[in-house]
Amino acid sequence: MAQFSKITSFMAPLPDENVDTDQIIPARYLKAIDKKGMGEALFADWRYNPDGSPKPDFVLNDSKFQGAQILLAGDNFGCGSSREHAPWALTGFGFRVVISTSFADIFRSNSLKNGLLPIIVDAKTHESLFDLTEEAPSAEITVDLNDQTVRLPDGSSVSFPIDPFSKTCLLNGVDELGYILGFEKEITEFEGSNKKYLIGK
Repeated sequence: MAQFSKITSFMAPLPDENVDTDQIIPARYLKAIDKKGMGEALFADWRYNPDGSPKPDFVLNDSKFQGAQILLAGDNFGCGSSREHAPWALTGFGFRVVISTSFADIFRSNSLKNGLLPIIVDAKTHESLFDLTEEAPSAEITVDLNDQTVRLPDGSSVSFPIDPFSKTCLLNGVDELGYILGFEKEITEFEGSNKKYLIGK
């Protein structure tokens, strides 16, 4: 997966609360076994009319928010069933960060494993960010994973939590398997020494 260090971008606001994974990526797209094309299916039932034409009133179809790498979401984002396709769809569309006041645990875990950074902020900051998208849609914020901060246009910043292992994986652009393979030399040496010990016994 792509490395993550620092991103500066404007935000696409999606204030709806309790957005579940079936809304993020409808079940009919779950037959896919890789990430290719998942971005086109993101929020498909909200983005498209039955004839496939885009709904002009949906935020991701608004030209002001095209190219946003940060999704500003409502509370309890990613609830519902467990499906890794949800972060696939979000990253496939171009998002690298989702900001909310809370996430479903499984969605948050799946996101971190797929290069998508879920950031939890307090209610006051959350509200001010939504105000910013209304007052100045093109205003940019900076997400710095090294410092674990979100820097706002006025120069202030807020911190966000992330576990050390997930942070290390994102900074290095590796998933769990990639992280383990980074110790291949040490693992091989250990297995070799252990084999000698067992043979000696």
